[in-house]
Amino acid sequence: MFENLLPPLNDHNLPYPDTIHPIVVHFVIAMVLFAFFCDVVGYFSKNYKLFEVSWWNMFFATISIFIAVVFGQIEAGLALAYDAVEPVLNLHTIIGWSLSGIIAAVTAWRYVIRSQDPKQMPVAYLGVGLLLTGLVLYQVYLGDELVWVYGLHAIPVVEAAKEGLL
Repeated sequence: MFENLLPPLNDHNLPYPDTIHPIVVHFVIAMVLFAFFCDVVGYFSKNYKLFEVSWWNMFFATISIFIAVVFGQIEAGLALAYDAVEPVLNLHTIIGWSLSGIIAAVTAWRYVIRSQDPKQMPVAYLGVGLLLTGLVLYQVYLGDELVWVYGLHAIPVVEAAKEGLL
């Protein structure tokens, strides 16, 4: 019914030239990791300006992760996911949605800390930052696996899936 309204899919099985999710998600990864780095260095060096850098990185990471999740959902839906890739793709999707909420909650907590005393950083927040960093790195591992092991949206894998070889 709506087929004529949708753009045609290219060799990557996408309606646009290449995947957008990895581009946006790399900003999120960099901002979350850099925010944690700034908090740790600021805590130990007493350089309170780094706490402000951390805050803004988390703020923009919170906005960016929702954009990354939307494009991730679109691109996951357009991926020709064969049986072997589905468990990894499902886990990556669940963690991605979870991270959007977790990052938003951590950013809200960071805002409260910043509002109360911009020169203080609770050790508990640094602990949560370490856990968040670990979860982000695990999500990066899963994303890398989807691209480099399973080849989602890679032209040879798309062709093989269309021919029923996977």
